[in-house]
Amino acid sequence: MTQANNTRLGILLMIATCLVFAVQDGISRHLAAEYNTLMVVMIRYWFFASFVIAISARRSGGLKAVSTTNQPLLQVFRGTLLAAEICVMVYAFTVVGLIESLAVFTVYPLLVAALSGPVLGEFVGWRRYAAIGVGFVGVLIILEPGVGVFDPAAIIPFCSALMFALYGLLTRYAARQDSAATSFFWTGVTGAVMMTAIGIWAWEPMTARDWIWMGCLCLTGAFGHWLLIKCYEVAEASAVQPFAYLQFVFVSIIGLTVFGETLRTNVAIGAGLIVAAGLFALWRERLSS
Repeated sequence: MTQANNTRLGILLMIATCLVFAVQDGISRHLAAEYNTLMVVMIRYWFFASFVIAISARRSGGLKAVSTTNQPLLQVFRGTLLAAEICVMVYAFTVVGLIESLAVFTVYPLLVAALSGPVLGEFVGWRRYAAIGVGFVGVLIILEPGVGVFDPAAIIPFCSALMFALYGLLTRYAARQDSAATSFFWTGVTGAVMMTAIGIWAWEPMTARDWIWMGCLCLTGAFGHWLLIKCYEVAEASAVQPFAYLQFVFVSIIGLTVFGETLRTNVAIGAGLIVAAGLFALWRERLSS
């Protein structure tokens, strides 16, 4: 078993990544409940951009080589879209809760599959379209649009999932000309510039204790991305991707134990359908590749 294809290590790294990102989500929920979401995401991006620049500077050719691209508008749009998606998702944590937000967000791989045909021209067979349909049934079960008075806030995490799916598709499109390192660089730097431009106006004084939490948020963000990079370095993405759904499990534990949230039956059933549909779509993709 070589370092370039160490599936067992890749799975362990993906599980660790999910745990770190779940902790990051919990910290984001706490800070966004106390302070303006734009400010929280802005500070997070400052650290993230510093991390990206430091990683990029160590690569062959340095920052100049990594930042060179023939599609700057696409890269800027990608970075801006991801920053906006993070803002939407963090806001969803405060109005919908961690558990229900992540339950709906797990539909994003199915959205990627659904949009890969019209956006990238990829072939999507009827079986994967059926899985996508099952996933959307799961979303409807979670949202309960026909039960009582529908809460429009429940749409917020779905919008975040749609934005993240589009970001993923644009990343795949950008990869036709740019390396992963180049896309990573533009993601961090563009997001930091965008968030500074809009977030600086939402600045609020922060307590010393919450500055500690902010430091933890920045560290978990950088550490999570580092783990994810290492994960994809040692194992194929298709082998480790199913374990990414564990983030919902970890987030649910944090939501239940730390924030006193509840895991409603319809949310558990809907999330189960979404995960099952996502795993089936991934399996079909592996068979057709």
